[in-house]
Amino acid sequence: MGEDIVIDSGGRKPKGVQRKLIRLFRQLGPGRLAATILFLIAALLIARFSWHLPLAAQAERALYDLRLSFSAEKVDPDPRIVMVVYNDDTLIETRKRSPLDRATLSRALANLDKMGARAIGIDILIDQPQDEDEQLLATFRAMKTPTYLAYASAASNVEDIQFNQQAFLEAFQKQLAGTRVKPSSIRFQVDSDNVVRSWPQRVSELPPLLSVAMTGGASRFADYDRSIRFRIPAEVDRSVFDAFPIQLFADDATAAAFAGQVRGKYVLLGGTIIDVDEFETPLRPYTGTTERTPMWGLEVHAHMLAQLLDDAWLEALPRWGSWGIAITVVFAGAASSLLGGAWWRVSFFLAIQLGFFVGYPIWLQAGGTDTQYLPAFGWMVGWVIAFAAIGTAARAVGSEQRRFAQSALGKYLPRDIANQILADPDRLALHGEKREIFVVFTDLEGFTKLSHAIAPEMVAKLLNRYLDMMSDVVLEYGGTIDKFVGDAVVAFWGAPIARPDDGERAARAAYAMWQAGEEFRASVPEGVPPIGQTRVGLHFGEAIVGNFGGEGRIQYTALGDSMNTASRLEAANKQLGSGVMASREAVERSGLDWWRPMGRVVLRGRSTPVEIFEPVPDLEASDRDHFRAVMNRIADGDNMAVQELESLANAKGGDAALANLVYRLKQVEAGGSYVLD
Repeated sequence: MGEDIVIDSGGRKPKGVQRKLIRLFRQLGPGRLAATILFLIAALLIARFSWHLPLAAQAERALYDLRLSFSAEKVDPDPRIVMVVYNDDTLIETRKRSPLDRATLSRALANLDKMGARAIGIDILIDQPQDEDEQLLATFRAMKTPTYLAYASAASNVEDIQFNQQAFLEAFQKQLAGTRVKPSSIRFQVDSDNVVRSWPQRVSELPPLLSVAMTGGASRFADYDRSIRFRIPAEVDRSVFDAFPIQLFADDATAAAFAGQVRGKYVLLGGTIIDVDEFETPLRPYTGTTERTPMWGLEVHAHMLAQLLDDAWLEALPRWGSWGIAITVVFAGAASSLLGGAWWRVSFFLAIQLGFFVGYPIWLQAGGTDTQYLPAFGWMVGWVIAFAAIGTAARAVGSEQRRFAQSALGKYLPRDIANQILADPDRLALHGEKREIFVVFTDLEGFTKLSHAIAPEMVAKLLNRYLDMMSDVVLEYGGTIDKFVGDAVVAFWGAPIARPDDGERAARAAYAMWQAGEEFRASVPEGVPPIGQTRVGLHFGEAIVGNFGGEGRIQYTALGDSMNTASRLEAANKQLGSGVMASREAVERSGLDWWRPMGRVVLRGRSTPVEIFEPVPDLEASDRDHFRAVMNRIADGDNMAVQELESLANAKGGDAALANLVYRLKQVEAGGSYVLD
């Protein structure tokens, strides 16, 4: 039996981002600039020519196979094409394996010729003599149906047919000159991974391809060398093409019963014998089969014939389109490395790009575009290289800028604010300016006394760890660290850059700093005396913010009464029995509903009363609402409300701040203010 012959073949951004790219290239030194440009050129070439790169080509083929499998049309058996096959049962009955029994072929052709087929294509090479050759020649000479007999050339298929086989083949077919039997090429073209994906390129010395010849030979598919349009069966237990054993047609007794299966159809005649004439296709690993099952060569011819009959000419992207996408992908990767803003905005932008990489090639394939040689994997690699190249260059420039910024601002700004200042240095005022800010002041109770009771080394270790914890909280919530005064920490929100949610950030940071203090005091080493709690004050007000200091040292800090108020609120916690205390000004701008009013007090050294509030996030919302209602009644002069609050304090037990509130309310008249020592 002859086998199909194979050969190997080869394969609008935001304006801010644009400004960042231009600025980056200006700031790069000559060496870094040259290296970055080289990486971008490499990214562009990979994004355009990845099908021709050894490792990338394997990935491209795998992605193409997936696209083809997912988008392949599911069809019922094609009513235009039928296969008549030698199978393993035929070999058992004829007691011949190679060459195939030509007597069976002769009888089957004689019967098929009577059934009114449109054309017959024979995928069997008659390349060596057999006793039945005269019988077969007689049958061929008598054929009235257009019949096309397999032909191969040793020159173009040296591994599959020898010179003496070709000589016999040509001599045999010369004897059919003037008959309805014509030679046709059964040459296939496989890729380096031994998978059939494309129509074979035309070879001038070969006759028309079998499928082209069967349809008259003048089809525009005569020079088509793009992808084969494979289809898959609509039902798992069916096939795209009906196939019948040849012995049914070789027997006069049974042949007549199958005449209806042949009349008006294209008949392909060949073998479906295990381990012979089998080819891998893009579909097989992804069509629900448990193993990678090869496709018979005859079935590949049937898919090509059906594609020709449907005139399913698959167009590829034009060259300019491939270059345009490659350039766009590289630019997108470069721009993405410079994206800033909220994480969800960045994620959304990246998700759009990922959707393009995954969905666009599948959409093209499903729409009838040939995506073989579409560099989908190359796009992704090119994007990554461009992203890494620009990102690395930006980090190199940024590290130099950060060193400069640190000399001016120290390590007291949150990262996002520092990045904004680096991107736009004009946003940082180098002089004093009046700003409304949220101020947090903290102090660690009893640490000064403790420092006299332990070794200096342990004092330094504990203090550094404590300040690190406090600093981490401030920066996590986007605050600016003003200063450290011993174990006290001063931070503010609203400068050098103000954000709409500064109030919430400051309030959450204040509570988190108290929590961090509790964690710190619970984790001190053995042998260290107990450490007191961290007390926190929060206030909102005006301050003068800017760079202050002498010529030799500049510090970015805030000055004004709001700083003093926050400090006094922190100190008031000791007398109030609380850990965190905030002013009404800060509470009203926090956007949080976790506060409980704690009355009015006159802070130490002040004459104007302040309404104070304590954060109680763990308290149920209904309990907080009830508490506020009771305090409103007290403000209106309802003495019974004070008793109700006292009962509530007794029920709470360990709530020192609540107990202190009851005490203070009993000491002042309704609407009055308690003066702190």
